[in-house]
Amino acid sequence: MKPNYYVAHPWHGLELGPKAPDELDVFIELTPQDTVKYEIDKASGFIRVDRPQKYSNRSPTLYGFIPRTYSGEASGKHCSDVVGRPDIIGDGDPIDICVLSVNPITHGNMILTVIPIGGLRMIDKGEADDKIVAVLKGDEVFGQIKDISEVPKALINKLHHYFLTYKLDPNSPSTGTVEIAEVYDRNEAIKVIQYGIEDYIKKFVTV
Repeated sequence: MKPNYYVAHPWHGLELGPKAPDELDVFIELTPQDTVKYEIDKASGFIRVDRPQKYSNRSPTLYGFIPRTYSGEASGKHCSDVVGRPDIIGDGDPIDICVLSVNPITHGNMILTVIPIGGLRMIDKGEADDKIVAVLKGDEVFGQIKDISEVPKALINKLHHYFLTYKLDPNSPSTGTVEIAEVYDRNEAIKVIQYGIEDYIKKFVTV
């Protein structure tokens, strides 16, 4: 086999996988052990330190994004239609994903194969910023879960709280810009992913 001398850009160079969107290859930026917020540098594809976590809470799950997705026009319109607000647009980023795994994975910058089970419809400053929730394929505890309704409520509450607070300034706690309109099921998660794929093709592939 001919070796690959070049590292693929995690957003544009990685494949979704042959069973997408029901099963996906995703890129992990952040783990529950991380005390700073890491984020992909869109230009280079390397991991960049975005900001130190301002509060003591950390991401309850592995956190990253779905390659070759983009929250654009279709994603924003879908969110607007669902919540009944005409002003929502896509946030211009790949679709985010939270991955449940019973075994600790202690560093990011890796690819996981996951199965979507639902999501959080997050809106940040009027922009759709969905958080898909998935399980690590083959996981002995979470791998049998088919829908987010089967996940312990306490874990969903932790995700809910984390995303409502992870951008707050401790000196100005009333300045939060994030809202979570709903927690949705697997079928809706698949729709959100499909809109993200559609937006990506329109933005980066269609000439």
